[in-house]
Amino acid sequence: MTQATLLSAILDSLKDPILFADTEHITRYMNKAAIAHYRGGEGLIGRSLLECHNEHSQKRIQEIMRAMEVEGLEEELIIDDDRRRVYMRAVRDSDGTLLGYYERYEWKEGKH
Repeated sequence: MTQATLLSAILDSLKDPILFADTEHITRYMNKAAIAHYRGGEGLIGRSLLECHNEHSQKRIQEIMRAMEVEGLEEELIIDDDRRRVYMRAVRDSDGTLLGYYERYEWKEGKH
């Protein structure tokens, strides 16, 4: 078993959606929960994440990613509603270079 296969199996075992987009906002990976969660499912892989968002959200995503690149921001709260908190989380290589980002979910008690 390769490391990539193992990592994919681990991420697929999570009940929370994991969608990874690179620094060009291209969706590069989705776990099974993300494929089920996001409209368009697996068809989003290889497409710009920005296409799925309105102009305001596109601008916000781009601003956060710039802060990740320039200021070293690691995480930013992007949604806080009665069901969940969603964070945009930086992914970096071992040298600290930004590779992209993913959304991290925190479900509020009894709302998942």
